[in-house]
Amino acid sequence: MDEIELLVDLHKTSYRQGPGGDDETLQAMNLAGLDRSVPLRMADIGCGTGATTRLLARSLNAEITAVDFMQPFLEVLTIAAERDGVGDKITTLCASMEQLPFDDETFDVIWSEGAIYNMGFAKGVAQWQRYLKPGGVLVVSEITWLTEDRPETLQTFWKSAYPEIDTASAKIKQLVETGYSPLGYFVLPERCWLDHYYDPVHAEIEAFLDRHRGSDAARAIVEAEQQERALYEKYKDYYSYGVYVAKKPV
Repeated sequence: MDEIELLVDLHKTSYRQGPGGDDETLQAMNLAGLDRSVPLRMADIGCGTGATTRLLARSLNAEITAVDFMQPFLEVLTIAAERDGVGDKITTLCASMEQLPFDDETFDVIWSEGAIYNMGFAKGVAQWQRYLKPGGVLVVSEITWLTEDRPETLQTFWKSAYPEIDTASAKIKQLVETGYSPLGYFVLPERCWLDHYYDPVHAEIEAFLDRHRGSDAARAIVEAEQQERALYEKYKDYYSYGVYVAKKPV
């Protein structure tokens, strides 16, 4: 297996493939002012195994296109959606978020939790705007500095890992400059990182290494995951995911 296949194998049994939480998804839904009775067309971009997709399907009167470039994640989503009784509300699409096959002004809502970094925040919010109907809503989470000053070690790490990391004020300014009207913003709390993401991944590590017979490649994946968690636990006061809710003007 290559690195991507190993990452999929480690994460596909987890409820979430990144920091987040059901309560926070519902909070974002309320900030977006989504009417639970009105029919909606939605895209969940970078959906992973669909924790958020399925919650949205249970909570809203929506037809949802769930997009991910990892087909194994979508296969897990499909099975889980049928189990939850929302399979008829979700269509999966294996595609790159940078090359989406949608017509302009297709969706009432575009949703993306913990995924836009794959193409970059600025590029993502600009490209995806075309797919929103006038008055449509964008909900996206993005790695965000919580302070103006931070330790040099942390600054160096994130500037290398994701140069677009910035403060919430800078991200909101980008949304405004791209033509959105901001509706709300909040920060994911610690439980979204530890309880909902890192702890479940940690619980899978032993079985993951057994499946791959402790190969060097598998161990490298595990070490990277552990280092990422250690970084968060040490510096969690300085960064988190920010959840941004914005509207495309009519």
